[in-house]
Amino acid sequence: QVQLVESGGGLVQAGDSLRLSCAASRRTIGSYSMGWFRQAPGKEREFVAAISWIGGNTAHANSVTGRFTISRDTAKNTLYLQMNSLKPEDTAVYYCALKVGSILHKREDAYNYWGQGTQVTVSL
Repeated sequence: QVQLVESGGGLVQAGDSLRLSCAASRRTIGSYSMGWFRQAPGKEREFVAAISWIGGNTAHANSVTGRFTISRDTAKNTLYLQMNSLKPEDTAVYYCALKVGSILHKREDAYNYWGQGTQVTVSL
């Protein structure tokens, strides 16, 4: 069992930056990938970004490309999401997730483990 714990959310103004972190409780043997998803009030959870843990290949949703960057620190077993130029529409609960295998997926049902989420609120 892998536990994922997100941190770094908060209340910011439009144009500000935040960095989310997701710490994994233990190393997962074999290849795997991790992702960030978000869920705004009244909306379905949506894909934000994903990264393969070993190769570092990344994918980002069109809505965040150029503003958000996913990265990882393999030594610290920690996933990051650097969010710049935040907009009010980025307001959501952000979740990190882990899936077995290095192929990046945008579907949430491809992921095996989920964190509890961290709230990001962007005001005008």
